[in-house]
Amino acid sequence: MSNKSKWLITNISIVLALSINMPIMNANTLGELEKRQLETERKKSELYTGIKDKTAAISTNQTELYKIMDKITELSNKINEMEYHVAEVQEEVNQRKIEIDELKMSIEIFENKITERSELLKERVRAIQISGGSIDYMDVLLSANSFVDFIDRFSAVNTLIEADREIMIKQVEDTKLLAKQKVIVETKLIEQKERHSTLQNMNDLIATQKIEHAEFVVELTAEQQRLTISKSELENRFEEELELSEKLEKQILDEQDRLAELARKAEEERIRNLSSNQFSLDFMDKIDNSPFMRPAAGQHTSGFGGRDIGDGAETHLGYDIANATGTSVVAAADGYVSFAGVMGGYGNVVILTHSINGQTHATVYAHLNSINVTLSEFVSQGQQVGGMGNTGRSTGTHVHFEVHVGPWNGSRSNAVNPAQYIW
Repeated sequence: MSNKSKWLITNISIVLALSINMPIMNANTLGELEKRQLETERKKSELYTGIKDKTAAISTNQTELYKIMDKITELSNKINEMEYHVAEVQEEVNQRKIEIDELKMSIEIFENKITERSELLKERVRAIQISGGSIDYMDVLLSANSFVDFIDRFSAVNTLIEADREIMIKQVEDTKLLAKQKVIVETKLIEQKERHSTLQNMNDLIATQKIEHAEFVVELTAEQQRLTISKSELENRFEEELELSEKLEKQILDEQDRLAELARKAEEERIRNLSSNQFSLDFMDKIDNSPFMRPAAGQHTSGFGGRDIGDGAETHLGYDIANATGTSVVAAADGYVSFAGVMGGYGNVVILTHSINGQTHATVYAHLNSINVTLSEFVSQGQQVGGMGNTGRSTGTHVHFEVHVGPWNGSRSNAVNPAQYIW
């Protein structure tokens, strides 16, 4: 294309752009909407991550709660066993108390018997002392009046002697038994005291464990409720952002359609003017065959498709042209600026919306070191939109050029190989 032709096309385009009744755009134009959409997507991503984290925390907490509940069930079983054992010990304590009471009564009886025998023995001793220190059983026998009386007296004497002997033996035995029973009672009282102490310790332990586990369950349940409420709040916010995102997406599509319609009308007018000015047929053939021109001079370094620039395999959705920093990057076709600014891995980027043969197209010019156009501005084919740079996710100075059949979207689903268009 000659310099004269380029000059003529550029001037015709400018005149047409000024003559078309083009509305003045404010800050809430396509670029602003796309920025808001990106911010909404960022918030949605953060909220989604928060929801996933809360869900994981709830799941972990629930697992811990189940474990604690299992431990509580196990503890409850142990507590039941303990309480059963406590009941057994209590029953044993009660039984030992009865036995001790019976022993005390038995001791009292023995003590009374021993006291009575002691009195009887004292009487016997006093009787012996009165009779001169001894009892003459022979005098008792010889003083009998008859044989029958003798036999009676003899039997009585034997009975007295045997009674004294039995009293003495019984007194000794009862005294020993009394001492033994007192020892048993003392031992049982000590054991009883130990049982009472054990019983108290067991009851205290049961009460403490019940309180601790009850408090832990309350705390864990409260945490679970807090996480659930927090997750619910995040989900509500996510729904709000999703609704906003859908509204913004519709506004973006509407704005893209509006810009595409403006571009279509401008393209029709441009072609009519080119025809009326009788440009060369060769030039018209080029326009018909390829609506896009090469966006920059330089070396083609990377094409459309799979590649690896050091971060692993990826799909490259553009056409890279390398040259010196600041090399002019121009519009591949007439269109409207739908975005001009910084966007993620693109770095400094310009996105144009075009109407090609009645169909919406979009072109992308990324990694620029400067931007020469503004949002919603009409640009002509060949007009500089920026300077070649190395901004964003870039490994060297170049322009990353994309062609989209249809409007540009975040997933870049409309991207096609630019090599089939540029010349």
